[in-house]
Amino acid sequence: MSKKHSEAFLHPKALVDDNVTVGAGTRVWAFAHLLSGAVVGSECNICDHTFIEGAVRIGDRVTIKSGVYLWDGLVVEDDVFIGPAAVFTNDLRPRSRQYPPEYAKTLLRQGCSIGANATILADNTVGRYAMVAAGSVVTSDVPDYALVVGNPARFRNWICRCGRKLEFNNHQANQCHCTCGCSFRLDTNNNTVKEIA
Repeated sequence: MSKKHSEAFLHPKALVDDNVTVGAGTRVWAFAHLLSGAVVGSECNICDHTFIEGAVRIGDRVTIKSGVYLWDGLVVEDDVFIGPAAVFTNDLRPRSRQYPPEYAKTLLRQGCSIGANATILADNTVGRYAMVAAGSVVTSDVPDYALVVGNPARFRNWICRCGRKLEFNNHQANQCHCTCGCSFRLDTNNNTVKEIA
């Protein structure tokens, strides 16, 4: 039997197998299919024609737009956005009827956004509050707060939680203050961005 929170909404045309967990305030819309074992957190929006395999774990406040298929090995942290028709893989050497002993892992870190029709190849991590532009193909890890674009996806800019481009000033110890109120520091030694208080 599924563990659907009393405040969750399941559209009558959604297919939710036994042993699926759906959190409070989550909405699962028509023609979505959640396989046995899948876990979906609270306040998520699972749009039409979404498929979620049984070993997928989805955090809270996640939006998954229409036409997205999430395969075993994928972990989606809180506050992630997945645009329509985004593609995920879980097998680095796919062959018909030859299944790996374990599927490759893919991690979508807190607050990241995956643009429409983007492809995320298996065994990669998309960092916290990073953004993958529409149609891009991710073939390697994406750092926290990075915007990546193209095929293969390449670094374009550093971005804030709000999605605005970060402009670092070398005269202020590589610090940036976004108009939304967030502040960041660029570490030029290892080319990473950290949010600061």
